[in-house]
Amino acid sequence: MTTYPSIFNDVIGPVMRGPSSSHCAASLRIGRICRDLMDGEITSAAVEYDPNGSLATTHKGQGSDMGLFGGFLGWEADDERLPGYLQGLAEAGLTTTIDIRPIGATHPNTYQLTLHNARETRTLTAISTGGGMIEVLQIDGAAVSMAGDFYETLVYVRSPGDLPDLIARAMPCDGIDVRQGTSTFIEVRASRFLPDDVCAALAARDDVLAIRKIHPVLPVLSRHDLAVPFITCAEMLEYNAGRNLRLWELAVAYESARGAISGDAVVERMRTIVRIMQRAIALGLQGTTYADRILGPQSLGFQQQMQKGALLAGDLLNQVVLQTSAMMEVKSSMGVIVAAPTAGSCGALPGAVLGAGTTLGLSEDEMVQAMLAAGLIGVFIAAHATFAAEVGGCMAECGSGSGMAAAALVELKQGTLEQSLTAASLALQSSLGLICDMIADRVEAPCLNRNVMAASTAISCANMALSGYDGLIPLDEVIETMKRVGDAIPNTLRCTGLGGLAITPSAKRIEAALARGDGERTHSGFKVC
Repeated sequence: MTTYPSIFNDVIGPVMRGPSSSHCAASLRIGRICRDLMDGEITSAAVEYDPNGSLATTHKGQGSDMGLFGGFLGWEADDERLPGYLQGLAEAGLTTTIDIRPIGATHPNTYQLTLHNARETRTLTAISTGGGMIEVLQIDGAAVSMAGDFYETLVYVRSPGDLPDLIARAMPCDGIDVRQGTSTFIEVRASRFLPDDVCAALAARDDVLAIRKIHPVLPVLSRHDLAVPFITCAEMLEYNAGRNLRLWELAVAYESARGAISGDAVVERMRTIVRIMQRAIALGLQGTTYADRILGPQSLGFQQQMQKGALLAGDLLNQVVLQTSAMMEVKSSMGVIVAAPTAGSCGALPGAVLGAGTTLGLSEDEMVQAMLAAGLIGVFIAAHATFAAEVGGCMAECGSGSGMAAAALVELKQGTLEQSLTAASLALQSSLGLICDMIADRVEAPCLNRNVMAASTAISCANMALSGYDGLIPLDEVIETMKRVGDAIPNTLRCTGLGGLAITPSAKRIEAALARGDGERTHSGFKVC
């Protein structure tokens, strides 16, 4: 079955709390699937991470544990209880162990889980693929491929016999497969669960051992006959021949086909997201606090200096820097943000689009349209490269955000479709090889300044494109190059905390002081005693 990225699944979203969408939101979604697999009751869980992956060194600082265990507890990705997940585990009587050992993982974000309750023990292996997206690879030793975009009914059986045929006759399904591992189960994928009467009839049979219902964790569902009008820029331009649609209108056409929803519903869903982003920025500009972070609310000082006229001239650029910073500070204080395309790069795109929109006095409709345009650029990146820094370095996160923002800014200025694609190409070209080397395993530094750089580069590339600069390399080819460059970046420079700025003496002192809790906080950040 072929599937395609969705703007609201893969690119702009989820709405969440936490430092990292790859770690927090994705792990929470994995945890929610685990909870359903255990029929809502997990009493203990063993978690295993491979020492050669990213999670071995980052699972605590970047919130993998918080998200995974919050998912076990049935929480949502924006739940205000997430920072207190340890208390939640204790209150639920849920015990956990974490073991770092070779598990043969081929993906850096691999979760190998063993789940227990009084009735059963089950195993599950899953990966986080970037931007909050996941794939479940194994359940009870049987190979599967679950992205959380279907209603999944698992019918555990002694032997499948005629059950797949009976299920197919009972309800239209998108897929029915027999899975065999340490257990045998029939996986039923559909737009809804098997009806209660069908489940009751199945449960009454001697050859049926258990039935589990796995809820979707993504907002936009898939289907067996899924088709989209295009999946590359070249195909999009061919599709648009004679239609003369703007980039945002093409985004609506794509997402409407992808999600089987109306164009108006696509626009209104993006409007909701824009308003969440605006609220987050407004919250950041009031000042944020959070104990376990490196940097304080620096955007307040920037705003004060702007108002005093103490900064270098550039109203639009300074407003973009301000709003990018405010968004990043909300993220680092566990406030509600939108991963766009990831939590680690959540500042650049809204900072650029909303900051520019504010300065230019544009309408909400225009900002919504620009964000849709950005979303479509992100679809091409998601389809042919990655948003995961663990796979492609910061190029995959801030670089992608910069390319998306550059196209959106051209849209804000009513530039042409070709200019939007040129701007995205130029911005992505400028980000090739950008490494991920977070200080003290917090997604704050150098993430903040790289988000600002991404937004600033987007402004420059948008203006270059609007002025007729030649990007030379088509966007499709730049995205292909991103994938090759990401594959070539050493593991130590891909969100592992094992290279770059993360291993400087100052970074290690900050990391040690945070672990001890004996650092001195100032208005602008963290000073090691």
